Amino acid sequence: MTPQPTPVPEGASEGPPTVDADTLDTLQQEHEILLQFFYLAPVGLVETRNDGTITMMNPAAARWLLPLAPGGLLTNLFEVLEPLLPHARERAAEAPTLGSVLFENKRLQLPPGKVGEAAVMLDLNLTRRDRQHLMATLTDATASHVRERRQLSTRLRDATHLDTLTGLPSRNLVLERVQQALARVKSEPGWRFAVLQVNLDRFSRVNVALGTGAGDAVLRLVAQRLQQAVRSQDLVAQLGQGQPLAARLGGDEFLVLLEGIQAAEDAVAVAHRLADVVSKPYGMAGDEVFISACVSVVVREDADADPETVLHDANSAMREGKRAGGDRVVVFDPAHKRLAARRALVENDLRRALQAPGELFVVYQPIMSLSDHSCVGLEALVRWRHPERGLIPPVEFIPVAEDGGLIAPLGGFVLRTACAQFARWRTELGELAPRTLSVNVSRAQLLDKAFLDEVRSALEASGLPGRHLQLEVTESMAAQDGQVQKTLSELKSLGLTVALDDFGTGYSSLSSLHLLPVDVVKIDRSFVSQSEASAHHQALIQATVQVARSLGMGTVAEGIETVGQQELLEALACDKGQGYLYAKPLNAEEVPGWLRQRPVVG
Repeated sequence: MTPQPTPVPEGASEGPPTVDADTLDTLQQEHEILLQFFYLAPVGLVETRNDGTITMMNPAAARWLLPLAPGGLLTNLFEVLEPLLPHARERAAEAPTLGSVLFENKRLQLPPGKVGEAAVMLDLNLTRRDRQHLMATLTDATASHVRERRQLSTRLRDATHLDTLTGLPSRNLVLERVQQALARVKSEPGWRFAVLQVNLDRFSRVNVALGTGAGDAVLRLVAQRLQQAVRSQDLVAQLGQGQPLAARLGGDEFLVLLEGIQAAEDAVAVAHRLADVVSKPYGMAGDEVFISACVSVVVREDADADPETVLHDANSAMREGKRAGGDRVVVFDPAHKRLAARRALVENDLRRALQAPGELFVVYQPIMSLSDHSCVGLEALVRWRHPERGLIPPVEFIPVAEDGGLIAPLGGFVLRTACAQFARWRTELGELAPRTLSVNVSRAQLLDKAFLDEVRSALEASGLPGRHLQLEVTESMAAQDGQVQKTLSELKSLGLTVALDDFGTGYSSLSSLHLLPVDVVKIDRSFVSQSEASAHHQALIQATVQVARSLGMGTVAEGIETVGQQELLEALACDKGQGYLYAKPLNAEEVPGWLRQRPVVG
């Protein structure tokens, strides 16, 4: 009879479960494997109580944390990490929820163990295991840190070596490449390279007319064209010495580096090609934008220079090309450096002259009525008497003032001085005094928001009514710049008039004359000088006079030097004239006597 098990009373315990020997061996083996993993794992493992007391730690964690342990005792994780994580204890108290993450991938830098050793970087993860315990893991992040630093360094280098707008190499990379080219010149006699600087002509007009967004789009297109040009197979084959580099220096300035060229003529040929590529029309929002370019060329076959000098030479040649009107290729000549040094000296002396009373002064050229040869106006012109060099021609210092940002203070000096002097003549001479004072103004003045107040102040200080003042602007300035036209309209609210100077040499035409806020058209001297011998120029002058008259504008012919020119302009019904036939510019003390004589010519 098989014995029956003894019944267990309801609610009574059956006692501990029995485990056979095989199962017990298996559990012990698994426990040993788990302990082996725990102690041999490359990851640091730490268990602590809520107050940070360490209850369990594997060797990897001990090895990393020991350099931080006060007195070499690894008893409390919060105390060990205090220098690196000063708020860990507070963070643990604020995270009572099971599974709360106190720190995730927190980067810790450990001090180097020995002199010369690199510091170890650790990633710490700290979470709540249960209500009484926290669990920390530590992993060696040194390799990752080094990799991240290298990637960051690469990104930073790219940021400083690549232009963000166009994606072309930037000035920093250009300097590095030029330095390498100079080193090769030094090590390989006869090897030469060339730097081609490309500067867009009058690019600011694109920004003014179409906005900076369109201007940026044009710059990107220019960059694409230059890059395509230097990568073209025929150019690479022609040069035969590696791949040319196209870069952007900033603004509307680009650069192309040609290495291993055979002769300077090769670089000049490439420069002309680039100028042609850049000058093709750009399609923008249904319109075509036309931009010319000036290209300077510097060829180096000696290493007696540095990268900045090479770029400075290119810039010196570029300035000469710009002064000549742009849209050309200019090869650097050492004379360009001498001219640049000369201009720098003139600029420094001009800055001093603006602060030194007596050097700068104003002269006045009469403007005559062609109907009765009476003086109806005076044009104020600036002159400079240098204390050592004597009189400096305006053609020498006016361009320097424009390039050096001095044209606005120089123009302000002329405006204030001339208004005060003209007001005194109006009082002293009465009916003999001319009706109008003409003063030239620059683009820099018209773009200055304070210029309107400056003109108002000059009129108020001198007591000169606005109707006696006429401001002269160049045709190219008024025709191409909407901001200038807006400022001119505001200036006319002061009662003054505006004259369009040098008409016929700029960008407007008779058909667009009615769009400009001007009262007087001044016919350029280049037309007047050829009027007696050229029927073509006579027809142009006649058309200008007729169109201006139909628009209610007056006309002034500049540069009249002969009686024949005067008679021709009278016959063409031009209103006024000025030139050496009547008088050269007069010093202020000469004007009253000249006016009293009222010489009649012709």
